[in-house]
Amino acid sequence: MTKLSSLFLMSTLFFIVGCKTENKITYDMVLKDGNLIDLENGAINKADIFITDGRIVAVTTDTLLPNYTAKHSVDASGKYILPGFWDNHVHFRGGDSLIEANKRFLGLFIANGITTVRDAGGNLTTAVMQWKKAIENNDLVGPTIFTSGPKIDGPGATWAGSLEVENQEDINKALDSLQAIPTDFVKIYDSRVSGENYLNTIRAAEKRGLITSGHMPFTATLESTIDAGIDAVEHLYYIMKGCSTEEAAITQQLQDNKISFWDAMPILQSTYNDSVAKQTFEHLKQKNVFVVPTLHIGHTLSYLDEVDHSEDAYLKYMSPGIQKTYEGRIQRAQNASEKAVQDRKELDTFFKKLALTLNQNDVSLLAGSDSGAFNSYTYPGISIHKEMEAMVDAGISPLDALKASAYNGAKFLKKDSDYGSLQTGKLADIVILNQNPLENIQNTRDIYMVLKNGNSYTQEDLNKLLQ
Repeated sequence: MTKLSSLFLMSTLFFIVGCKTENKITYDMVLKDGNLIDLENGAINKADIFITDGRIVAVTTDTLLPNYTAKHSVDASGKYILPGFWDNHVHFRGGDSLIEANKRFLGLFIANGITTVRDAGGNLTTAVMQWKKAIENNDLVGPTIFTSGPKIDGPGATWAGSLEVENQEDINKALDSLQAIPTDFVKIYDSRVSGENYLNTIRAAEKRGLITSGHMPFTATLESTIDAGIDAVEHLYYIMKGCSTEEAAITQQLQDNKISFWDAMPILQSTYNDSVAKQTFEHLKQKNVFVVPTLHIGHTLSYLDEVDHSEDAYLKYMSPGIQKTYEGRIQRAQNASEKAVQDRKELDTFFKKLALTLNQNDVSLLAGSDSGAFNSYTYPGISIHKEMEAMVDAGISPLDALKASAYNGAKFLKKDSDYGSLQTGKLADIVILNQNPLENIQNTRDIYMVLKNGNSYTQEDLNKLLQ
């Protein structure tokens, strides 16, 4: 080869290499060769996920990778990748003295792979909004917070900070104040609100295009609640009421103050009717109403008389102030009659069957722990894993239990353009597991890495958050 030919060849190679270098795409992070779980259908595909600025830029199952460089590369071979978990029912509450104690919950959520929480009402709204902004700005480690702010209830409401309504003017003012915050949805509670004001609140929120969820006063029927436009029903008491052949009669008795909420429970349970239930489930599905079973807390509270929680691993993460708020429920359990204790346990068993039947009838479920102050031994972070495990224990498939977390949570809040699945353009809120959760739901606890807000948290990082 002549000197000129050699020089020409070297120039050509340099040009080709130079062009390839110029055409390389740079990503912040690439997850390589992971088992990507599709929550829509349970399919698992080996894939590479490309992330920049906290968003998924590309997902490919092609073995011929594009010409790229990455600031960080994660070997996810043998791991299982899915959207970060959502806890669709938590509480930040307890007053000013417990602000810091509630703030510490944020690290517990991330340590458990929970990248989003739905705060279903409390009295720390100012602090919650500050945390929410700080998390978005990467000034604080924690999950995305979607909050209802203060609950709406009637005069003399049980929970501090509630917006109390007695008439339509009160309802309008309450909704005005929530929109001014602004909150992400409206939470209605049932301790003092009349059935009429409850339904009127839902209707008024519906006219404003607001998302609603809540308890349901037993002075209203489930059918009227669904028709008013409720978007989610918290807990199964209210679903059970709508499945009873005696709902109308029991509603009247409650309106006449002849029986109490807890008096109604065994009656409703014993008058559950498959035909009525089928109609109720169809109504829920037709109106796209989500249901939050909260099975784990129901079981925990039903067995306070039997289970010693003093050695719970997560109890040590709860401040003395938070632990003190547990006393109310513990004392009520200790002072309950033998019949009340037995009724509660039978109800717990019944609710497992009801949750499964809802699932079998294609009613959309939301996995929520109800964790926070006052809810004894239901700990922020770990409890959403226990909730999904309770769903599976009830007979719901691991896929549907997982779907009830991030996938359905995003749909309920109409945030599925950004959350709920791992697709191009969506936020890279991701949890990487060491084992397949579709084979064993307890594998959701075996976390390899969490991605949130463009940050990655290794097992060591997650352990430090627990410290």
